[in-house]
Amino acid sequence: MNRITRIAAGAVGAAALLSAPVPAFAAAPAAATTATTVTTCGYSSLQAGLATYACADVTGDSVAIYGKIGLAGPPSPGTPWPPAPKELVTHLSANVAGGASLGTVNGRTVFQVSTVRVDGISATVPCGSTVHVSFDVEGFWSGQVPATVDVPVAC
Repeated sequence: MNRITRIAAGAVGAAALLSAPVPAFAAAPAAATTATTVTTCGYSSLQAGLATYACADVTGDSVAIYGKIGLAGPPSPGTPWPPAPKELVTHLSANVAGGASLGTVNGRTVFQVSTVRVDGISATVPCGSTVHVSFDVEGFWSGQVPATVDVPVAC
């Protein structure tokens, strides 16, 4: 095949490629809308070396309410380590501000060193509501000092 024939064959082939219909690609499906979870914990409440927190995870109009118990700070010098386990009575409650109760959960847990999460209330609430959460612990050494938080439910 001489040089002119090759160029002519290449030009015909290129023209054929350019005039061929372009395959249509299916449009990519829209990404599924996933609701973002927003976690909110209030200020700690301190009692007998423990820090307690009232918390809520809000996903759309669903609310999961829980409390957390942790050490309030480093141990004092001379304190035996690890500290002895403490048996605690827990109280977790929530309500829609100006509305109905979402529930109350009372229980027992043992705390030693690691942060403990106390679960118990899940609910669906109207968008635009505010949920009030209260969490406290008591032991043989002290009474209740609740930790609280008000959480907006903005769907």
